[in-house]
Amino acid sequence: MNTENNHRVLQKQAAEQSELQEFENKLSTEVIKFASYESRREERMNYSIKVTIEYKDKKNIAASTSDISLSGCKIKLGTRYSIKKGELLAMRLVGLEQDFELGLKNGIQYEVVAVENISREYNHIRLKRTYIEKNEAFDDFLDSFINGNKRRYKVNLDNTLDAVVSKGYEQYYIPRVTSLYVFLSKKDETLYPSLSLTTENNIFIQRYFTDERKVPCLYNVLNHQRVTQLLTQITAVKEDYLYTFTHVSSGKIYYYSATRTELNNNPKLKDLFLGFGSQKESWQSFKIQIMPSHPDDSFIPLSLPNSAGSNIEKLNKPPSPRVKGLIKDVKYVVVLTSMGNKAEQEDYKQLSYDKALVNQLKHFGHAKHKSPPYLDIVPLEYVNLRSHKRYLYKTPVSITVNETVYDGYTRDFSVMGLQLECEQPVTFKKGDVVLLAFPELQKITKKHKLSELKYEVMAISKSFTTINLKANRVADLPHAGVTFFTQLIEGNKDKLKVSEEAPKVEGLSTALRNMVTKSVCQFPFYLHKEAAHFKTGAIGFGLYASPMHVILQNFGLLSNKTDLSSILTQEQIVDVITPNIKDRSRQDPPLAFTLAINFDPRKGSIEDAVVSQCVLGEDYTSFNKQISKGIKSELIFVMRLYISRTGRPDTDYLSNELKYVSQYAMHKAKDLEEALWAVAGVGDMVDITEEALSHLELKQEQVEQMGRRKLIWLNRLR
Repeated sequence: MNTENNHRVLQKQAAEQSELQEFENKLSTEVIKFASYESRREERMNYSIKVTIEYKDKKNIAASTSDISLSGCKIKLGTRYSIKKGELLAMRLVGLEQDFELGLKNGIQYEVVAVENISREYNHIRLKRTYIEKNEAFDDFLDSFINGNKRRYKVNLDNTLDAVVSKGYEQYYIPRVTSLYVFLSKKDETLYPSLSLTTENNIFIQRYFTDERKVPCLYNVLNHQRVTQLLTQITAVKEDYLYTFTHVSSGKIYYYSATRTELNNNPKLKDLFLGFGSQKESWQSFKIQIMPSHPDDSFIPLSLPNSAGSNIEKLNKPPSPRVKGLIKDVKYVVVLTSMGNKAEQEDYKQLSYDKALVNQLKHFGHAKHKSPPYLDIVPLEYVNLRSHKRYLYKTPVSITVNETVYDGYTRDFSVMGLQLECEQPVTFKKGDVVLLAFPELQKITKKHKLSELKYEVMAISKSFTTINLKANRVADLPHAGVTFFTQLIEGNKDKLKVSEEAPKVEGLSTALRNMVTKSVCQFPFYLHKEAAHFKTGAIGFGLYASPMHVILQNFGLLSNKTDLSSILTQEQIVDVITPNIKDRSRQDPPLAFTLAINFDPRKGSIEDAVVSQCVLGEDYTSFNKQISKGIKSELIFVMRLYISRTGRPDTDYLSNELKYVSQYAMHKAKDLEEALWAVAGVGDMVDITEEALSHLELKQEQVEQMGRRKLIWLNRLR
């Protein structure tokens, strides 16, 4: 009978193990936990020796080490022994005492740092030394022993491997984000924008909030009163929608703004603001998110011990006093995402309002400060992936398209292309071929004809005034513009200023980048190239869970690996995303897609609980039927996806850790580099549900009821 029972138990265990293995095999998408790596003070060596421990009234308990360093170790201990974090124990290195005279009659005292279950039989106990013995002879012996044997027994690389993977994915994400990061400092009990971190993809937001004096005006829209009101929300991430437009009077730009909450609290003026403001060309809508940020987050040391190399200690130094001085008053980081579209603007234009009340708009207007708080605009430093250096240079240019002529000037140029600023918004689009003429440059050369030069439009800003162009060459035939700019650069390198100029304050960009990395609240995802299409290779998970993270977590899909195929299906990736991004380059701005999700939290599996649709662009009206069907009983999410192609990985950013790994495990370093090279696209997923639902034909009462159900469900798991 006992034999039969044992057989049943073994069969059940085998079946459970098989199911678990099958489940894990299905999960092919990595979960990258942002900024979760840590630095170590010294190297740990993989080394297993017999030890005995004593704690409380228990003596001579047999265990073994799995790794050891001068200041700590990890031991393997039976699960029958109950030991907790913070407890003290004495340990004797009996395996070493057989060969060496250690002079430790009472063992070494350690404190329990963590207890990690690894199987039914064993736990891993992480320990750190208390150094109560003050035995320098033993310290010298152990340090010498580890240094002398680390190649034989291998250095424990787990921490460094985790760091390289996390940092590798982070360095793809932050530079490609379309959201602007604004840091709020507190001075004299007043919050104000003090720093912003810009990239080529978010700089248009910073430029939008810059007036005719070239003065940043974020202090208008992110004023103390508004921010303080947002901070009263009970959620960890404070969110709202921000609507803005400008009015020009006597050559001066004045900003008008309101949040969705402010407009809902002022229903008499809501339609006036939205209806009047949306008529303006300057009309913009933003998603605003605010999270705590702390100066301490500015320092993320390398995951290497100082003993790993002569330059590591220097690189592991915290920010300089000057950088610390600039960030010392930072309290919050604001993520500002441009999310409005033409269809929404047209919708707002249909609102009727009493024109006699237009003067009431002054309630939303912002006065100009004679001496506004200084905003330090800090460009993000990352690998230069351009094939040619760009040089700052301003000269007049005329652009001809279909007999229409636009006047402007150059911002910068390279051998193969240039960036222009036009005086008026342009009507041509990406991919068009335009004719350029340089009247002032023509005066300095008779050798080259600098008119009717063909250039292809590579990108146009949201304001339709900043244009990136590339020389339109036919096969290998010479291009007069390329020839001229090549000679101009070669002959004037000492006079021309490189566009990627040195940072104003060394280390400030890195400090802000670290602070952002510690406070990620969106849903980053990564596309890996597979044959002729893409697949989701990884997702990012920051300090704050987005709704998509919460859905995955609800089904146990937020550990080391996950399955995103119910939220963003492989069919959507193959049929919708791949055809639209496969021919794009790293220099192209992110492409917008929209994803609608009906989620039923009562279902037991994610496959049954989620129905999703994905379309190219920002128009979500095609989702109306799906959303209407689920609004009564399900939870609705509308997400904006911004997807861009990646270039080569910034291995300079990871060079020290990769070099360290290759010293002890060349194959692992190679595998890491190959994994990072496999990333072909990076995406950001931003929740725009509230704004989207307000533009669909839905019953307001049902929308509000769904919103309350959703908030309760999300907060239950967050």
